[in-house]
Amino acid sequence: MGLFWFSAILVIASNVAYHVCQKSIPENANPIVSIIVTYAVALVASFCIYPLFPSEGGILVGLRNLNWASFALAFTILGIEVGYLLVYRSGWNISLGPVFCNVMVALVLVPIGLLLYKEKLVLSNYVGIVFAVVGIYLIARQ
Repeated sequence: MGLFWFSAILVIASNVAYHVCQKSIPENANPIVSIIVTYAVALVASFCIYPLFPSEGGILVGLRNLNWASFALAFTILGIEVGYLLVYRSGWNISLGPVFCNVMVALVLVPIGLLLYKEKLVLSNYVGIVFAVVGIYLIARQ
């Protein structure tokens, strides 16, 4: 299996596990304490798998190669984590909350891809977007 399919399967499996874990966090658990523990474990796990993705010059050179996006990403991830925890605590079903949120994200990313990244869409993409909008409408009507 090449990187193309492995990476997609990794994202899918991790997303499924992510939502099961988020939905399983106890209602009385402080959301910020939960995130602190989550990221402490993620930090340790990242150091453990770093040897699988070595960079020339080590971590310090790797840090110098970063730009603003890696730092901004930390805040976006925090927003996603707190957001999904609150989505589930507010009563969204695990079967609909992520679908609604992810389709909305995809719809917002379409113009960003077109304008900022000069991506192109074909007719079948537009048909898919229409189906996504109809799907969001059907989910939101409930």
